[in-house]
Amino acid sequence: MSKPFSRRLPYSSLSFVSFTTMGFLLSKSMDQNLKKQQEFMLHNARIQMERQILMQNEMRERQMAMQIAWSREFIKYFGTFFSLAAFGLTAGAIQRKKPALFAPVIPLSFIMVYQLDMAYGTLIHRMRDEAESIMASEGDRLSMPRGMPTFESIERARRAKSHLPPLSEK
Repeated sequence: MSKPFSRRLPYSSLSFVSFTTMGFLLSKSMDQNLKKQQEFMLHNARIQMERQILMQNEMRERQMAMQIAWSREFIKYFGTFFSLAAFGLTAGAIQRKKPALFAPVIPLSFIMVYQLDMAYGTLIHRMRDEAESIMASEGDRLSMPRGMPTFESIERARRAKSHLPPLSEK
């Protein structure tokens, strides 16, 4: 029967082998933990981005709902004004036999139809379709002046307007 490994090697060699093996195991364990941590951070970043996208979309929907509600509220007031103006101007034009009195009804009717289309019609859908068409075929018209902002450009602007030191110096 052979002797155990630790008895064949001198003490100094054994400690080096044990230390190397232990260091390798620790390194491997630390690498696994680092990989798990990176995966966890990536997962959290994705969740955070999804939440941000959902929040921005909900804010956009609320703004659109407010715009439609504003149009519907405007229709109540403008519709009343338009009805009274159209009735009064038509009656005046007939009674005085002056068709020119009827002229203001024409532009007012365009405003009324536009607001009705905005509040209850398909204007929003047509606008969305046109926006999609512009994004698909005329994307170059949508680029930002001086390009997309970067962290560096924002930081430069912040430093120029602030007395605080740059973030990289902390």
